[in-house]
This record gives sequence, structure tokens and C-alpha cells, in this order.
Amino acid sequence: MNIENQVLGLTKVSDYIKAFLAKNQEDYNENDSDFELLLEKSKTENQWFTIENQKFALQQWADLLTEENIKNWLKEYSISKISKRVGLIMAGNIPLVGFHDVISVVLSNHIPVIKLSSKDRYIIPFLLKKWNEFSEGNVQFEFVERLENFDAVIATGSNNTARYLEYYFKNHLNIIRKNRTSVAVLKGDETEEELRLLANDIFQYFGLGCRNVTRILIPQDFVIDRLFESFIDFQDIINHNKYANNYEYNRAVYLLNQEQFWDNNFVMLKEDEKLFSPLSVINFSRYSSLDEVKDFIAENEEDIQCVVAKDELGFDSITFGEAQNPGLDTYADNVDTMKFLSLI
Repeated sequence: MNIENQVLGLTKVSDYIKAFLAKNQEDYNENDSDFELLLEKSKTENQWFTIENQKFALQQWADLLTEENIKNWLKEYSISKISKRVGLIMAGNIPLVGFHDVISVVLSNHIPVIKLSSKDRYIIPFLLKKWNEFSEGNVQFEFVERLENFDAVIATGSNNTARYLEYYFKNHLNIIRKNRTSVAVLKGDETEEELRLLANDIFQYFGLGCRNVTRILIPQDFVIDRLFESFIDFQDIINHNKYANNYEYNRAVYLLNQEQFWDNNFVMLKEDEKLFSPLSVINFSRYSSLDEVKDFIAENEEDIQCVVAKDELGFDSITFGEAQNPGLDTYADNVDTMKFLSLI
């Protein structure tokens, strides 16, 4: 392994993505056109992967993969001296959601054996080939339809799938991830700009990611209309066919069951204690004291990916608008992937 080449190659992937995203289509070279074609194929096969969302994910990675960021991240870990084969069963709920696992495995001196999600088949292979090219052939990886001959596994699935995976891989070192979601806690004195940033945390990727907020905790006297006002920048989301179908279905169910909800014609707010909400619905609840909030977060810790709130509230939280901007040292399900990989 030549980790210097790998790190340098990864920064060149970042530069390539930035250059690609900065170009107009008329300025594309052949390689750029191939990349754009893959984005279009992804969109065709998975309507949730709009070109805008795919490019948003690419931009986030391009901004993150600087030499400084990568080296600061890696210096906290010991790198394995013996390469192992690490099976990766990828999710496909949002674009590039499994890319962090791939990078972690490679930079730990292991070989990722990748079972791609059928919903996200094109961009990760393209970026891996670029990384290997920019690293002078120092990046090993395999794509498979069925995992075989591996030493450890990292798998992501629904709660039901996770039970199967835990049983199937019980004799292997593993990380098995389940469903998670995120919550926001409002103090009541948030500015309009902070609430608009919260809207990003809710609606980016149509709300399909584990870092998307699906439950908001608000003070007793908080005016719900303030939320709807902050959502307005995302009103065009209703023009997406699959999102609109979810909205119409959930609205019809609530009306049929005579359940109370608030509606602004593209998203619904529902007073509900459930942590997870259906797509196009945001659950909310009112609290009387922050102790109630702390108890709620503690009780649901295993299902919460992140908490969005003001720092002054004293929670382990991230600021408004940052839910979809995790760092390299931010791990799914709060399980340190790099530490796991250093021990296999």
C-alpha cells in the first residue's frame, strides 16, 4: 500500500469533481460527457436521484476531500499492516451514501468487496476508477453480486433486513446498520435564517437520508406558521412525481381517518410522538422543559442519527443547515468505522 499516493489520488478526485461541476455542458470533454451520462442513467433508474441531488452530493464530497482534512482524519488511527477483504453491502437511499465506507476501507489498507445497491450503481464505480487512476494503480477494490471470501463486513439495511444480516453474518466481524433518523430541537427564538437552514436539513434528498430531520420538538408557545414560512424555498418539491404521490397518499389517509394535521400544499405537519414520519410529513411535539427533551433523546438514542439545535441548549448537536454536511470523522450509527477497520 502507498497511502501517500492514495491520499494524493483522492484529492485529485476532489479536484476533478470540482472542475466538472464548474463547467457548462458545452465545455465538457469526452470524460466529462461520460460522467454526465452516468448521472443521467442514475436519474433514469432511480427517480429520487435527481441531477441536482447527485451534484449536491458530489460537491459535498469534493469540498470534504482536501489533503488537510484527510490527513487530520487518518492521524487518529493506526493503519492495519495486513490487508483484509471487507465486504460492503451498500444502501441506496441517497446518492453516494456508501462512499465513506469505501474510502475508510481503502485508507485502512484493506480491500473493499462491494455489493452495490441496485438504486445507486454508477457513480461510486466511476469515482473509484478515477481514484485508482490518480493514485497510480494503488487502490484495490472489487464489485460483486454476492459476497464471498471476506474477513469482515459492513452492511446497511432496514430494521427488518438488519435482523437477517445479523444472523447471516454472525460468524464474521461486522457492523450492521439499521434505520435511523434525525430530530430538531427549537428554543423558540430562532431567526428566520436559522429556520430556513432547518428546511435544508428536512428537505434535502427529499428527506430520504438518516440525517434528514423527521421530528421537531418545539416550545409550547411556538407558532407553527413560522415553520411553513421557512419551508417556502422548497415548494417546488411537489413537482417531483414520486414525492407528490407520497404527499397525496398520506394526505388522503389522514383525511380518511379524520386525523388532525397542518398542510401547506407540499408538506404536512402532524403533532405526533413518533420519531419517524412518512415521506412528505414532519412530526412535531411541544415540550414544557428541556428536561423532557433530554429524556426523549436519551430514550430514542439508538434510532437518532443526529440532533439539530442551537449550541446553547447543551445537547450533543449540530447547527442548523449542517445535517447533510458530515465530516470524515462523522460515522453512520455513531459507530467508528475506522476504529473497527484498524482491529480486523
